Amino acid sequence: MDKMNFERETNILYKGDRVKGCDIVPEAAPLFLASAFDIAGDLDDVNSMYENKGYTYIRTRNPNRHMLADKITYMENGEDSAIFSSGMGAIQTVLFTFLKGGDHLVASDTLYGESIELIEIMKEYGIDYTFVDFSDTQAVKKAIKPNTKVIYSETASNPCVALTDVEELAKAAHENGALLIIDNTFVTAYAVRCLDIGADIVINSLTKFINGHSDALLGSATGSKELIEKVLTRQSIFGTAGGTFSAWLVQRSMQTLSLRMKKAMYNADKLANALYENPHVIKVNYPTVPNYAQKELAKKLFKNGYGCGAMLSFEMPDDRAKINEFMKRLQICHYAPTLGGVRTTMSHPATSSHRDLPEEQKKALGITEGLMRISVGIEEAEDLIKDFTQALKAFD
Repeated sequence: MDKMNFERETNILYKGDRVKGCDIVPEAAPLFLASAFDIAGDLDDVNSMYENKGYTYIRTRNPNRHMLADKITYMENGEDSAIFSSGMGAIQTVLFTFLKGGDHLVASDTLYGESIELIEIMKEYGIDYTFVDFSDTQAVKKAIKPNTKVIYSETASNPCVALTDVEELAKAAHENGALLIIDNTFVTAYAVRCLDIGADIVINSLTKFINGHSDALLGSATGSKELIEKVLTRQSIFGTAGGTFSAWLVQRSMQTLSLRMKKAMYNADKLANALYENPHVIKVNYPTVPNYAQKELAKKLFKNGYGCGAMLSFEMPDDRAKINEFMKRLQICHYAPTLGGVRTTMSHPATSSHRDLPEEQKKALGITEGLMRISVGIEEAEDLIKDFTQALKAFD
């Protein structure tokens, strides 16, 4: 019988359901909490276990991380993945794997706030960097130096949803002997598979949409076997490997990822366009609204028909009292310092993720007192629209 081809949504259910060395296949993935695994036999067996990269100690290898890595690798269409203690653990480990003293990094000036802080700390280790507006591909190319080893960005920026032309930047990176590393947390591989369009490594905060239930802390990095092998070596030394129970939780959550992301992206499109029509909203940052500045790039990136991610932001008048009233009036959406859960949440960048930036820098990035970032969940779209519409009456 010929092997049949199935859709990604089907295949992902059956990825990562095997444990190396285990003959049984339980319907639900087992949880391996052991910190070490016994090695039966003599020194030859011990040597064979290490040579074949079997399960020995939890920091180096663990079945739950491996099962999750198999799912992530399939989702991203990579060759291998590493699972980390957090998204920041993934970013730190990957950057320090491929950068050393004397090297140069080109990074987006709209990165997640703590990613920017990490890069600034790298200066203390002799690693130079240049922050650039990644919506301007030519500016990025001009920032590349002979010692540039990494170009690093997010697919869509936080919080203004500015897009990165991954394909063009991959060409620029490779022409100059550098790696392109992309954080795809905001949109996930269900919106765009960045490895397919030239990225060398894709990072995800699995805590967010991929887990989706706000109950696990993990990160991942996916790429070629050669690159991920180098990352795994540093991961073991740095102690940034992901926890077993969190890996089990995220693997379980991934079985509903396609259902959740399709619904959340559908909702984000509907909510963004409803907000665009609201007279109290100054601006909406989302690729499907009529005046979005990067329409053509959005069409180029988001070709799979699922949507453009489930993150948006919108700007209200800079009136603290009325913004407070707007927040109090909301009945579904609530404030939470995270994103990617099944429930719709909001965050105020000026007082949270970007609070430490100088006012001039916030202004340059479009972060005003009236800007609110929304992580859209899987509620009914019409209910979300009703909730935001009545809450915005605070500005009447």
